[in-house]
Amino acid sequence: MNKNIHPCGVLFFNKPKGWTSRKAVNHVIRLFSRPEQKNRKQRPKAGHTGTLDPLATGMLPILIGDATRFSDMGLSANKGYEVTFDLSLQTDTLDLEGKITETFENVALNQDKLLEVLKQFEGEIEQIPPSFSAIRVEGKRAHSLARQGQDVQLQARKVTIQAIRLLEMNGSLVSLAVECSKGTYIRSLARDIGVALGYGGCVTMLHRSSTGGWSKEMMVNLEELEEKKEACILPIQTWLRDLSMVLLDKVEAKRFVQGQRLSMPFDVPDQALCCVSFGEQVLGTATYDGVKQVLQPVRVLPSAQEKMK
Repeated sequence: MNKNIHPCGVLFFNKPKGWTSRKAVNHVIRLFSRPEQKNRKQRPKAGHTGTLDPLATGMLPILIGDATRFSDMGLSANKGYEVTFDLSLQTDTLDLEGKITETFENVALNQDKLLEVLKQFEGEIEQIPPSFSAIRVEGKRAHSLARQGQDVQLQARKVTIQAIRLLEMNGSLVSLAVECSKGTYIRSLARDIGVALGYGGCVTMLHRSSTGGWSKEMMVNLEELEEKKEACILPIQTWLRDLSMVLLDKVEAKRFVQGQRLSMPFDVPDQALCCVSFGEQVLGTATYDGVKQVLQPVRVLPSAQEKMK
C-alpha cells in the first residue's frame, strides 16, 4: 500500500469481548496513522456500520478512508447472531453487565414449549429496545440517561426475525442462532422470549456471525490485524458488491467526478444504483435511468476527484 495516501476499503473485524465499537474504530485509526499525523484531521477516517455491545463479539465492518461514505449500506443490512441467555435471572441492562433485577428459581424448560414460543417471534414483530442502548432521547443517549437513574421510556419498533434456530438447551441456559433485520436488539429478543416462557432472559453470550450476507470467514481478529494490517483491508468494490457495476473510460470518468450526468446507454437495470469505476479506481455511485439512458452521479469520492485532475 502506498504510504503517502490514506488506506481505503473495508475491514471485517472480529471485535473482542469487552471492547466498545468506538474503541475498535479508534484502534484501527491508530494502527493506520503515521507518526507525523499529529491531529485528527490528518489521520485516516474510519467508522463502523452498526454498533456491537461491549459484551458481544464478532463481525464489526469498519470502513476506512473514502469507504466511510458508504456506511449506510451496512447499517441497513440484515444480521446474523448466536446468543446464549439465562432464564434464571434478569438485569437492568438485559445482559451480565447490569445489576440483577429479578431471579427465577427452579427453571423447568420443556423443549417443545420453547420451540412453540420461538415460532411466535419469527416474522415481523414489535420490540421495545433496551433502556441501556445507543438510541437518542431528546439528544442524549438512552444508556447515559439510564446510568443516571432516569426512567427511560423507549417506543416499540417493528423489526423482522427471518429465522430462529435452537442450538442448545442446558439447564436455564438457551442458545439460539438468529437471522434478523436492521434495528433488532438481541437483548430485547432474549428478554421477550423469557417473558413468554414465564422467566428471565439475561444475555450471557452474544456473537455476530454475519452482516449483509458476509460470512464469518471474512473476519480478522486483533492479532491478525496488528501483524498484517494492510492485507486485512479489502477494496471498496468488495463492500459495493451488490451494486451494478459501470466502467467508464478516461474522458467519461473526468466528467463523472465533476458531477456531470452521462447520457449514454449502459448495460445495467433501469433505476439501478451503480458502482462507477475507471480501471481499478472507484469513482463513486450513480443511478441509471434506463428510459432516458442517463447516468446520474449520487456520490463522488474526493480521492477520485483528486486522481482524475
